[in-house]
Amino acid sequence: MTDISRITDEISKVVIGKRDIIKNVVLAIVAGGHILLEDIPGVGKTTLALALSKTLGLDYNRIQFTPDVMPSDVIGFNMYNRETGQFEYIKGGAVCNLLLADEINRTSSKTQSALLELMEEGRYTVDGDTRELPKPFIVIATQNPFGSAGTQRLPQSQIERFMIRTSIGYPDAESEIDIMKDAKDNKLDKLNNIISAKELMDCINTADNIYVKDNIYKFIVNIVNATRNNKYLSLGISPRGSIAILKMAKACALYNGREFVSADDVMDIIKCTACHRIELNNDARAEGISEEKIIDSIVKEIRL
Repeated sequence: MTDISRITDEISKVVIGKRDIIKNVVLAIVAGGHILLEDIPGVGKTTLALALSKTLGLDYNRIQFTPDVMPSDVIGFNMYNRETGQFEYIKGGAVCNLLLADEINRTSSKTQSALLELMEEGRYTVDGDTRELPKPFIVIATQNPFGSAGTQRLPQSQIERFMIRTSIGYPDAESEIDIMKDAKDNKLDKLNNIISAKELMDCINTADNIYVKDNIYKFIVNIVNATRNNKYLSLGISPRGSIAILKMAKACALYNGREFVSADDVMDIIKCTACHRIELNNDARAEGISEEKIIDSIVKEIRL
């Protein structure tokens, strides 16, 4: 059993009945990406982030994004120290290994852009001084798909920066009974640290070097091209999306203990990696066709 599959087992102790979701989040982290959770409040987003920080040995912060949150709250600022007569840098909330960016769509575009720079560049600039973020740096951003009052819809270019988009959703009846029975205990305290931040970086580097045959590259390109020529889509998957699919498939291969990527790895991760990178046209909306249904139909039509 690989270390990253043990992470899923450990987190499943506190995020009950959501093993597939946990697996996809772990794969996105091992693929070196960020996660977008579209969910209602109260389903376990914060619990998932805290469980990840503990099992992965990561420095964790949470920012509740509201309209008054400024870029300086995210990346930090310089403050004058009267005693020393010099400006001193005060660290922002995002300077950590794992950031839970709660309700990212409720803050201003300027603040969203500051976070986007961190996600894309792995560094940030304050008053002309550029600093590197700790490694690894992972963002788990959430947005509530219901109740749009006071929100700033994330532009497609920013949504695409996230490796995956997923949703925890409501638990099934049996899992909810287990959740209520364990409500009196803080199960996070019982979680074990599975790997260190350094070991996680080793996993990320190992996944990046997983072997990929030419027919797998062609399989991914055929899927991507099919989204660009689909009658129900106004926007297909970009080359950035192709790379994201490849990285997720490599992480999936590592998760399964293999040194090469198979078509099954691609199919396992395709929906969580691709659905937020396409845009439905009016015909699809009129017929009630979802992104998931389109990706499913494309994958079924394409043969390796």
